Amino acid sequence: METYRVLVRPLVTEKTNLGPQDGKYTFVVNKHASKDQIKAAVEDQFNVTVISVNTANFRGKSKSRNLRIKGKRPDWKKAVVTLASGDTIAELYEDLG
Repeated sequence: METYRVLVRPLVTEKTNLGPQDGKYTFVVNKHASKDQIKAAVEDQFNVTVISVNTANFRGKSKSRNLRIKGKRPDWKKAVVTLASGDTIAELYEDLG
C-alpha cells in the first residue's frame, strides 16, 4: 500500500491533545494498514523515528432516522504512534492554531 493512503487524518480530541507531551500522536488510518505500514508512512511523511505503533479497530455505530430508514457509520481504525525522545510533529497543530 502506498504511504500516502495509509494515514487518513490526525485524530484531535481532548485526550489525544495530551499525547504529544509523551511523544504520542494519534491518527485515523486505513482499515487494512498494518503496523509496519503505519510506521513507514509516519517516518516517511514527517521525518521522525517511530518507536512503537498501537492500533485499535472500531465498528461504526448503527443509526436510524425513523422506523424505515436505517444505516450505519463506517468502521475505522485508530493508531497511536510513539516517537523517539526529541522528535515532534509540529505540522499537525499548525493548522489548528
